[in-house]
Amino acid sequence: MRKRSLTLFSDGNLLRRENTLYFHNAKMEKPKPLAVEGIYDIYVYGHVNISSQALHYLAQKGIAVHFFNHYGHYDGSFYPREKLHSGDLVIKQAEHYLSREKRLKLARLFVKGSALNMERNLKRWKVADGFDEELEELLGELGEARKITDVMNVEARIRQGYYSRWDEHLPEGFRIVKRMRRPPGNEMNALISFLNSRLYATIVSELYNTQLVPTVSYLHEPGERRFSLALDLSEIFKPAIADRIATRLVKQGIIRKEHFRSELNGVLLTKEGMKLVLEHYNRELAKSVKHPGLKKNVTKQRLIRLEAYKLIKHLVGVREYEPLVAWF
Repeated sequence: MRKRSLTLFSDGNLLRRENTLYFHNAKMEKPKPLAVEGIYDIYVYGHVNISSQALHYLAQKGIAVHFFNHYGHYDGSFYPREKLHSGDLVIKQAEHYLSREKRLKLARLFVKGSALNMERNLKRWKVADGFDEELEELLGELGEARKITDVMNVEARIRQGYYSRWDEHLPEGFRIVKRMRRPPGNEMNALISFLNSRLYATIVSELYNTQLVPTVSYLHEPGERRFSLALDLSEIFKPAIADRIATRLVKQGIIRKEHFRSELNGVLLTKEGMKLVLEHYNRELAKSVKHPGLKKNVTKQRLIRLEAYKLIKHLVGVREYEPLVAWF
């Protein structure tokens, strides 16, 4: 059975009876049983109470649960105890963080991969005029960067050029104008933030199923309350997955003005808008592409796990890490 992500939008209760998980709320005559063996991870957008017995059961099954607030912003995750961690790999991860040169190398590669995926998008959308020259100069600066703050500064400037050109491809009324996150200042900013938030949680789930420690990172500073390695990897996949979905949704008129609401002095997706976006997001991740290295079809979600495996090979000295540049 192929496992799938479960998204809960409704308010209710998640509980366990014997070896079965149930979801129940006031609108249901009786609790709905959930096929735990078919669940990969759970995303909670509603107000859901989870019993301790249910959490114990989810932990036994290795199912991560990601929580989002009323506005669709990521709040945190129930991250079951890691069952795959390798002491040797943990040491290697830490070594690459503590070594200035090793950390800088990985940080630069994450930014380079992100930049090349942005370039692919702009060429795909036929708005790449001048970006090649601009990017060549900035990647030169990236190679000379001697501090993580310098790497982040180059990344911000690459992204600024990317957003200004991306806007040329977007329909009137769905321009980014200026990237604003909390709260998003317009519809496109709201859509991008929502997709990035879900992508981050997806990457957290994928990291859980590897031997990597998700709190040890290289581009982003490790923090007590975040899985910063997921932020590193998200730089690769935001342009390759989230930005493309956002563009398609507004260009094809699938997401419209009525799918947003004004709140928190900003703009947010409505519940109906969130559901529609996630329908297309899940569909996109389930699409298969021919992997040039493996010579077989893999889903786009699987590409995230494969990227983590590539990072592991770099950390243990098997093969130098090369970031994914979308060929699809």
